[in-house]
Amino acid sequence: MNENRFDAIAADVEIIVRELASAARLQAGRLLVIGTSTSEVIGRRIGTSGTTEAAAAIYAGVEAVRRDVGFYPVYQCCEHLNRALVTTRDAAERYALEEVSAVPIPGAGGSMAAYAFRQLKDAVLVDSVQAHAGLDIGETLIGMHLRRVAVPVRPSIRTIGAARVTMAITRPKLIGGARAVYRLEPETAAEEESGTCE
Repeated sequence: MNENRFDAIAADVEIIVRELASAARLQAGRLLVIGTSTSEVIGRRIGTSGTTEAAAAIYAGVEAVRRDVGFYPVYQCCEHLNRALVTTRDAAERYALEEVSAVPIPGAGGSMAAYAFRQLKDAVLVDSVQAHAGLDIGETLIGMHLRRVAVPVRPSIRTIGAARVTMAITRPKLIGGARAVYRLEPETAAEEESGTCE
């Protein structure tokens, strides 16, 4: 891939992360998990041809949005580090995430996680998260790191390089049954006062 293509990747990633941040109503301090196969981005099979250039482009696109929104990016490692995640110490402490001991490298952790570990301020590796939203570039399977109720988001750009893109937001569980109410409206408040439940 030439340098112009990596610039295009950064621009495309910025577009879809902005779409995801909007759909998820991401605010400062929320968690966005990012799984990436840089091999898939350059048209190779996952885990075979990781590239720092693709990782840098993806990181740049995410970072452009993070600076505006203030979410915590959380980069998923590959299977060789059991899908552990790279984030900042600040995020780990805020969410009481369990830190684990390893330094991701391209051959054990993946090019994206290795790059992020070296770029993020005071980076740490954590065992797992329950993120508010997720971006998966190259079908790396980030579902284990999302909150329980994930809702797909269809991006306007369906591939980054040659890799397929999947995005999700999360929402709280809707609990109850036929009588449950999920939004407080003025008429609902009056009904609550007259109803009984035992």
